Amino acid sequence: MYGTNIEHLLPASLMINRRVLSIWFPRLAAERHIRHDPNLGTVPFAVVRDSGQAQVLASLSPLAQAAGLYAGQPLRDAHAMSADLLTRVSTPHAEAAFLGVLHRWAGKFSPWVAREEPDALVIDLTGCAHLFGGEEQLAQQVEQDCTDLGLTVQLGIADTLGGAWALARFGGGQGRAHHRNGDAIDQEARATRSRAGKRRHWERGGAAPTRATAPARGHTRIAAPGETYKALAPLPIAALRLEDHTMAQLSRLGLRRVSDLVEQPRAGLARRFGRGLVARMDQALGALPEPVSPAPPPDRFATRLSLPDPIGLEDDVMAAIDRMLPRLCAALNKKGRGARTLRFEAYRADDTMQWMNVTLARPSDDPDHIRPLLGLKVADLDAGYGIDMLRLEAVVHEPLHLRTVPGHLEATEAGRARRAGAVPGSLDRLIGRLGTRLGTDAITRIQPADSHIPEKTSLAVAAAWSDPVRHWPQRDKLRPLLMWPPEPVMVADVPRLPATFRWRGRDHHVHSTRGPERIAPEWWLDDPAWRSGQRDYWEVVTKQGHRLWLFYAHGGVKSSGWFCQGSFA
Repeated sequence: MYGTNIEHLLPASLMINRRVLSIWFPRLAAERHIRHDPNLGTVPFAVVRDSGQAQVLASLSPLAQAAGLYAGQPLRDAHAMSADLLTRVSTPHAEAAFLGVLHRWAGKFSPWVAREEPDALVIDLTGCAHLFGGEEQLAQQVEQDCTDLGLTVQLGIADTLGGAWALARFGGGQGRAHHRNGDAIDQEARATRSRAGKRRHWERGGAAPTRATAPARGHTRIAAPGETYKALAPLPIAALRLEDHTMAQLSRLGLRRVSDLVEQPRAGLARRFGRGLVARMDQALGALPEPVSPAPPPDRFATRLSLPDPIGLEDDVMAAIDRMLPRLCAALNKKGRGARTLRFEAYRADDTMQWMNVTLARPSDDPDHIRPLLGLKVADLDAGYGIDMLRLEAVVHEPLHLRTVPGHLEATEAGRARRAGAVPGSLDRLIGRLGTRLGTDAITRIQPADSHIPEKTSLAVAAAWSDPVRHWPQRDKLRPLLMWPPEPVMVADVPRLPATFRWRGRDHHVHSTRGPERIAPEWWLDDPAWRSGQRDYWEVVTKQGHRLWLFYAHGGVKSSGWFCQGSFA
């Protein structure tokens, strides 16, 4: 039994060939905008992206493509061809999120789904197609779903991932010549001109079609099991997912179809073009395995409690939280995660729901840390006719094991703080309590900034999303304790401060001065507050006991003069 091949033990129905489905959305970025604004579908529309110092078209609507525009075309040329072209800037993160939504939708056809950024999905259909009546019916279901979603789709099914990729993008014929034809036919040898009329444009000397130049087709291409090479043989070499420079060299040699390439000696191809070319051929034809690697599902941490009878008292809700919270924290602890934001949902007996969020200053998996914050929110809960189900979810969670291990200096300081009576984590608990009432963004702390401009040497950041500064950097120049926007000082417009000046409606007599300290504006930024040019700062002590920070602006876009910006302690 131990030496028996397991294939002999499997029924014939389970010994099936591997089948892969490739789903390509050639207009994903453009149709994402059209779904939000249907008016964009009534005019030529395209999504543009930055390419070097220019903008090029990245995704086109059907009307834009019908107007002769193409992907990769410079935006200025596109506007010259279509004056009514509307454009939007590409947002890769939003397009990736939209593809993630389609990834979850594709899970209805098979549990083995992978994403091909930026506009394709790959599904391992092995053993799944019969659930939909066969591959043809499954492909029709995919196309119908995409039509209902307002998406253009091209499909390909084969024994290999590379074969399905090629059929989805190049199956169904190539149509007429495209705008990127390359060399003319008169550049070929005379012996081949007589046969050129019977060959496609990319076989006559032009560049082979690529993904960007392949015309849109709505037909599904399915290669029968074991016939992947037969389906790929007439396709251009771009169907093998080769590099652009490799395809250009092969085109110059007259190798334009997959069959032309496969018939060549492998050793010569590998020696001249590298092993990558041979590997792509083997992947497409099944000689080299290329598995479909689906992304692991995201971790979700949630728990719920269904109640036999509706409740409405605050104590009853907290008792339910005491039962749910340990389970949630145990799941977080098992994965080494800590909850940053919790969502608490209360479902009422009248089919309505009230929810609230609780944000922590630091990620935590400690029930004793989270429970008081939930208690502050439960007090605002409206039970209505009674609550019959509660749900608690960690909508934002972060890893706990990535925290930096403290060194000897930090450990010594922490020990001193404990001996002084401070409780570790007490500041985070305070920030969490205040943030629950006032909002997390309302609790801020000051951190140093890298700038020589006085008002930019520090910035306020959210305390819940930042760490306290243990060692404030030492600066060479003394800065005032209080700073405000520059206020005009009534004095003669000369660089030297006189003995008396008027500020805030009062006369001040100078006792002593120290300075000047010249500070130049940031020339790489256009700050309206610094359009008055260079400043000479003076520390001025008045006879009334004020210690002010004054400066003289030498003038630029704005006029020159004296101003007061701060006060020393």
